[in-house]
Amino acid sequence: MANAPLLRLSPTDQVAVALSAIASGTPLAPVSTAAAMNDIPAGHKVALSAISEGAEVFRLGQPIGLAARAIAAGEHVHIHNLSYPGSLADPKITVTRRASPTQKEIPTFLGFRRADGRVGTRNYVGVLTTVNCSARVAKLIAGHFNGPQAHGKVDGVVALTHSSGCSVSDGSPSMDMLRRTIAGYARNPNFAGVLIVGLGCEDNQIDLLCAQEGLALDGRVRSLGIQDTGGTTRTVQAGIAIVEQLVAEASLARREAVPVSELIVGLQCGGSDSFSGLTANPALGAAVDILVGYGGTAILSETTEIYGAENLLLQRVANDDVGRRLIGLLDWWKDYTAKEPKGFDNNPSPGNKAGGLTTILEKSLGAVAKGGSTTLMEVYHYAERVAEKGLVFMDSPGYDPVSATGQVAGGANLICFTTGRGSCFGCRPSPSLKLATNSALFAHMEDDMDINCGVILDQGISIEEMGREIFARMVRTASGEPTKSEILGYGDDEFAPWHINAWL
Repeated sequence: MANAPLLRLSPTDQVAVALSAIASGTPLAPVSTAAAMNDIPAGHKVALSAISEGAEVFRLGQPIGLAARAIAAGEHVHIHNLSYPGSLADPKITVTRRASPTQKEIPTFLGFRRADGRVGTRNYVGVLTTVNCSARVAKLIAGHFNGPQAHGKVDGVVALTHSSGCSVSDGSPSMDMLRRTIAGYARNPNFAGVLIVGLGCEDNQIDLLCAQEGLALDGRVRSLGIQDTGGTTRTVQAGIAIVEQLVAEASLARREAVPVSELIVGLQCGGSDSFSGLTANPALGAAVDILVGYGGTAILSETTEIYGAENLLLQRVANDDVGRRLIGLLDWWKDYTAKEPKGFDNNPSPGNKAGGLTTILEKSLGAVAKGGSTTLMEVYHYAERVAEKGLVFMDSPGYDPVSATGQVAGGANLICFTTGRGSCFGCRPSPSLKLATNSALFAHMEDDMDINCGVILDQGISIEEMGREIFARMVRTASGEPTKSEILGYGDDEFAPWHINAWL
């Protein structure tokens, strides 16, 4: 019988990952003298030696949880015998000095330079809404411009709608975040122009939104109210006329060579599996290191998915304040999730668990890898405008559409999204590159996946080489090369502002 296909990443690891399914009875040599006691699915863990109850279990050279009971050598290690009772280490802040970019010649991409100086990777016109009640009108306006000849040299007219905007009080967290999100999208450089449509009687009034967020209604940002305009039909007609003007103005924009330091990349992972922390996430981190080295920006988010691995970020913060604010976000989430049956540790989804991830700590170790190795320069609240260069962190839930929405509101003009189970996702107006963690997924869902990071395991491609390939694809995508999700038309329904308070 052939030996099991196993990957052991550190000599301190008591477990190894099955690179493909292992049948019960298969020898685990040469990494262990035991044989598999159970069938081990691909991506799942198997014990290489006996582990006593309560002992720390290591993978990636890091603890991923405690043995919930004694585990025998050769036994499948998963949710039935591995738990995570809470952080295994006290947060420790270490200030690091940001290294100056070492590259002298900064590469360029072809982007759209806007009047405020920021750069877009796409040239959309947007129809945004203040409230759910104006969603239908927004979709009718945008729908008029469907078809390849309907919007000239503009990438498209997109309606982004949501389910809130009323019965949400001024000053509440949800209203503040909703207004930040709408204003952030209106300012995102991937939109050449925006029409904001309201009903008229909602809590989220257009004038209050603009006043709170300092958003000027000028030639680039326009507005309409359904009640003031005279109902659905008249508002749709008026909206079409306005968008026609915005499209005509946007069609004058031309791509020009701009430095890659103008890229702001949102980092996402969804439908993660055990290979995420081995291939796509560290490879994306390597690409982020290249981008940051050229003066660009990357936004790491999903606060619930750094829990337990926060020390990997805290040991490289720009100053004490950045570290304290990151700890503050985690403390807020601990309190917020205390009402959940399992708190933070219930974060891994059924798909994550089916892919071999057991605890939130194991998931977090892989998720943090997306951020690379550079200094953490700043911490932002959800949907705040990102102004700092380098690696930054934005507070958000782990739910990908909500998290990515906050990043785009913060200014992300490109999204990189790793997946091991096969997330289908787009995020207009910002293109979303999908990175598969394993070759089987890439082959199975090739219509949705842009980059196969599974070659790191299959072909021995290095993390660094894969990072260079990802960075090159970032540049081509920013210059206009379409992503798979764009070709499939994803990106409208994934607009999902974060709400954290009850609707009255």
